[in-house]
Amino acid sequence: MLDFQLAPRQGDRSRIGFEVATLIVAGWTGRDEAALRHHIEELAAIGVPRPSSVPVFYRNSARNVTQTSRLQVLGPDTSGEAEPVVVAHDGRLWLTVGSDHTDRKAETMGIALSKQLCAKPVGGELWLLEDVVGHWDQLQLRAFATIDGRRVAYQQGALAGMRTPADLIARYGAALSPGTVLFCGTLSAIGGIRPASRFEVELEDPVLNRTLHHGYDVDVLPVVT
Repeated sequence: MLDFQLAPRQGDRSRIGFEVATLIVAGWTGRDEAALRHHIEELAAIGVPRPSSVPVFYRNSARNVTQTSRLQVLGPDTSGEAEPVVVAHDGRLWLTVGSDHTDRKAETMGIALSKQLCAKPVGGELWLLEDVVGHWDQLQLRAFATIDGRRVAYQQGALAGMRTPADLIARYGAALSPGTVLFCGTLSAIGGIRPASRFEVELEDPVLNRTLHHGYDVDVLPVVT
């Protein structure tokens, strides 16, 4: 069960308990074909097979969605990805921010497998999606990673470079049923994909002057053979 604070534009600050029924992780969601090719090649450089089509919608266990501040992973080969996240609740669509944390070693064997192996942290606040669709392209997605004790910028960019939720849902081919969580894709990593001991994500709305954020530490469990 997740706990969200609702923060629609009109100022309602009520909270909800949210049971995830369906988790969808959209991949290859870039609007800019050049940037999309860059991200595909970025992953190909670490052995990830190129997709047969774009975008792709990976199904994951609903239990993978978490709001933890400390994520346990198996082995040293995982990393986060900042993403806008759409949540279907009470007949409406909402927006939060999350991290599609992924096992990069398993990703070379299969992306669907790698997505399933790691939990997906999300933030604790929801915005009404309808409040931001008019200026979606201006929203700013960022990630910061703590690597070797130093906090560095890991991802940065406007959502103008990514497909809108309406576009993704249309390509998915069905309306999002209640309890659905849809990860909407990510941006290229600054300096390349790499693991971190802490990962922070944020989604800034410069028009309404507010920011969604979430951060989590990464605990690496030993791989025993």
